[in-house]
Amino acid sequence: MSTVLAGPRARAEAGRAARERTPLDRHGSFQPAADRPDPVDLLFAQEANRLPELLDLRHKRMRASPLAFYRGAAAVLAADLAAQPHSGLTAQLCGDAHLYNFGLFASPERRLVFDLNDFDETFPGPFEWDVKRLLVSVALAARANDFGRRDRAWILRAAGRRYREAMAGFRKLGELDVWYAHADVDDVMARLDKERRRKVAAAGAKARARTSLQAYRKLTEVVGGRRRIVADPPLLVPAADLLPEVERVELEEQIRGLLAEYRETLAEDRRHLFDAYRFVDLARKVVGVGSVGTRCWIVLLTGRDDTDPLLLQVKEANRSVLGPDTPDPLGEGHRVVAGQRLMQASSDIFLGWDRAVGFDGQTRDFYVRQLRDWKGSVTTEEMNPEGLRAYAELCSWILARAHARSGDRIAIAAYLGRGDRFERALADFAESYATQTERDHAAFKAATKS
Repeated sequence: MSTVLAGPRARAEAGRAARERTPLDRHGSFQPAADRPDPVDLLFAQEANRLPELLDLRHKRMRASPLAFYRGAAAVLAADLAAQPHSGLTAQLCGDAHLYNFGLFASPERRLVFDLNDFDETFPGPFEWDVKRLLVSVALAARANDFGRRDRAWILRAAGRRYREAMAGFRKLGELDVWYAHADVDDVMARLDKERRRKVAAAGAKARARTSLQAYRKLTEVVGGRRRIVADPPLLVPAADLLPEVERVELEEQIRGLLAEYRETLAEDRRHLFDAYRFVDLARKVVGVGSVGTRCWIVLLTGRDDTDPLLLQVKEANRSVLGPDTPDPLGEGHRVVAGQRLMQASSDIFLGWDRAVGFDGQTRDFYVRQLRDWKGSVTTEEMNPEGLRAYAELCSWILARAHARSGDRIAIAAYLGRGDRFERALADFAESYATQTERDHAAFKAATKS
């Protein structure tokens, strides 16, 4: 049952009271605290538990641009936001809600949907922290495309307004209506002009082609009569190439044991489906930007025969940057999965978690999901201002829907009000923090090249 016991009027009043305590204007331009932690030190500290042989690759990816740096530097913004005034209105946060952590994937009903797709940092917190992280990424993407300041302000205010208006709409809905709300790609396309519809259709077609079978054909080959994962170092390294034979066998046994325990976190019908597959091969995979250096495996399984594959991703889950001192009693994999199920309109049928002990005796948490299931993403590099605005507005709606499911949407809507103060303040914040990110990126480049 819900812990929200007050009626709509009292909840709206709580939102207005929060606005009295923290006016919307206080979310404006970012000023670093006098005792702001050094961002490079924060990022290096975060790498202490990562695989050292992959850190050069992580640094290379983050040096590529201020936006790439920002994608890998969720810990820096988290520390800066913790030192800023906040609304006190809590929702389940993505924790890393930048533009590239939204994407396309298949719902269990085999509909192509658009939603948040990365929850490594998910944690409860003030709702506006996610909105700020999103809008800063929009500002950085706009700068990367050489948009002028006027265009950037137009895009940022539109994105902030879309979040505010979406929350106002969710405020009026019943609980089930909010829970069932989603962004079906076919419905999104129906509201677009011809040119944007063509681009979304192309992205959708590409996503639908990215299946386990497609990945199976691309990432595996027959060696000595047995199906094996193909090496592509350092991005993809089969366990057989990574470890001596004795250690490889031990690792495979550990992964088999992890999957057996992970099975218990699935619904009963999905356990039955999972039991139809058998283990074939294992490889270490590098993923993303911020995740580089964490332990991540892909596991090849087959069902009916050699043409019926399932590729699972087993990814390490560390403490969230939003709650580094607040461990989940069931493990950080549980935190990721619980947050994802709460925020997404529909989640991967194989999404689950487990805890395992590695060779070094360290207990580590993992979550499991399919490697590919109609997965696709949208790139911003070739977008014009109108295209980036439309995409940012869609992401803002998705974020508002996720927050409406987990937070008090009535209080949040009342806090945001009907005027444009919220989007103006957040546009100012996004611009000033984008400038700060460019400075931090320059310092990071100097530190990692030396």
